[in-house]
Amino acid sequence: MRSERKERQHRQGIPLPTLPAGTRMSYSMAVTAAVLTISDKGAVGQRVDEGGPAVCELLRGIGAEILFTEIIPDEKEQIKARLIAMSEKVDLVITTGGTGLSPRDVTPDATLEVIEREVPGIGETMRAEGLKATRRSMLSRATAGTRGSALIVNLPGSVKAVREGLAAILDILPHAIEKIKGLTSDCAR
Repeated sequence: MRSERKERQHRQGIPLPTLPAGTRMSYSMAVTAAVLTISDKGAVGQRVDEGGPAVCELLRGIGAEILFTEIIPDEKEQIKARLIAMSEKVDLVITTGGTGLSPRDVTPDATLEVIEREVPGIGETMRAEGLKATRRSMLSRATAGTRGSALIVNLPGSVKAVREGLAAILDILPHAIEKIKGLTSDCAR
């Protein structure tokens, strides 16, 4: 029988993360998160943010506590400043928007300038999953990496791409954060 949360996700068309048979999501720590929506129009109230709330809902599904949400414009220096500030306060910083090819899409560029170690498999996995729905997924420049003891992950701006991309990596986020923090749980599950 589906839980009320899973039933709501199903009705809203949010893909439910699927885990290999026998896998259980049990982690030794609670994850704290910040969600940054990067959108010129959203920052001035000309567009309703749908991606940020979708991220929050999916993260809550793995027990994450959302401490900050914010909408900022596609300004590289402002993005860098917020990534730095948020990575000092939470375990996970998720951005949505600004990952494409337009001149104002600078989120991955800002991210690469502030992270200390890139985690390329996260972006690769999201693009591979996205290709199942649209070939345009290959145009995403979304990246991920660590800064201090935080993981920073870029998602596209479209709410559909947010749901698909985050669903593709959702189950590994708590374990990744455990490893970043130096916890000694076994990787071979």
